[in-house]
Amino acid sequence: MLMLTTQGNAQQLRQKWALPCLLIACFITFFMALMIGGVSITFADLIAASSYSAKPELKHAILWEIRLPRLLLAMIVGAGLAVCGAAMQAIFRNPLADPGLIGVSSGAALGAVTTLVLGNTLLSAFSAVFSIYAVPVGAFIGCITVCLFIYRLSAVNGQFTVISLLLAGIAVNAIVSAVIGILTLISTDQQLRDLTFWSMGSLAGNHFAMMLPSLAVIIVSSAYLLHLAQPLNLYLLGEEQARHVGININTLKKKVFICTALCTGAAVAITGVIGFVGFIIPHIVRLILGPDHRYLLPSCIVSGALFLSLADLLARTIILPAELPIGLITSAIGGPFFLFMLLKTYRISR
Repeated sequence: MLMLTTQGNAQQLRQKWALPCLLIACFITFFMALMIGGVSITFADLIAASSYSAKPELKHAILWEIRLPRLLLAMIVGAGLAVCGAAMQAIFRNPLADPGLIGVSSGAALGAVTTLVLGNTLLSAFSAVFSIYAVPVGAFIGCITVCLFIYRLSAVNGQFTVISLLLAGIAVNAIVSAVIGILTLISTDQQLRDLTFWSMGSLAGNHFAMMLPSLAVIIVSSAYLLHLAQPLNLYLLGEEQARHVGININTLKKKVFICTALCTGAAVAITGVIGFVGFIIPHIVRLILGPDHRYLLPSCIVSGALFLSLADLLARTIILPAELPIGLITSAIGGPFFLFMLLKTYRISR
């Protein structure tokens, strides 16, 4: 009994201090990422260039046109992917779940590939209307379309179970992969190069005007998921218990599904496929803070922002003057972690 009380007190202490410590780490990382790179920017340079209306010198341009937009994108996308992963793991009651199970990544990839390959032919009018936004908009439309299709397949009389959702997602993802394969086969060398680069994920080349629509969707969706913390806690007790205390289970699943589709779709549309953030971060935070979503979800948001900003800092500095796609960095970290968790789960089940 004494040991259980001590463990409970330790967890409460971690829950109390986790968010302030993570915010401090995020604050430090923010300034590190602005200062470190191919062109070194000192803190004095940072202060001098802090006014957007200042003279457009080299370091000022690097700060405002390259590093700051990229850093904000990394933090907001990382936060969105992490909180969506935590919500999906709660709905599936499985720490190995992530947003890709509902077809978000495959749908966005289908939309992006279709736009890249057919943008000059069948979709020339679409490309002309959206111009530089064509690929992100195409990816977002593809994501939402595939997610809605999976939802309709898994819903019976307006209700669906996580098993039916998972099975529908696997089937539709296989079909989408086949279509992507056909489009890849008919693509030109340049289209294939663009397609490959997009599929590895990148935060480069984005500016505020291009980012704002996606960032707005991510922020609103993530904020709404925070609102679902208490219902998710009750859901973890079991569906019957949650119904007894007044939780509409089907509505809760729909809300999580919609928010996850919108948030992850907006993120993938602007950055390409960045894997494992929605899997790694929620699991680590849950190990430290426990399953209470009142602490888990906010901490996942800050941890996701911290993780992806550090991963981007590594991606753009490890092989200067070139840079690695950030998706390779997250996969290099996430792959071994996923294997470790899989082996751990298998040993526990035995």
